Amino acid sequence: MSAPAHTRSAPRPTGGIAARLPWWAVALPTAAFVVLLALVLHPSDAQVATGASPVADVLAQLRQALPF
Repeated sequence: MSAPAHTRSAPRPTGGIAARLPWWAVALPTAAFVVLLALVLHPSDAQVATGASPVADVLAQLRQALPF
């Protein structure tokens, strides 16, 4: 038993891109790329974070709270 083939009844628009991106969909990846490129080009400018990170603090609290 074969199914009927569906075809497009309306032609595709030829007037360029129909969907528009919000401003941040272009700005954020561009900013991230520029920052990472700057770190690759000048690795001496990158500094190591000192002290405990907030993630480490949360994990330490979880480790104390859980009965393992």
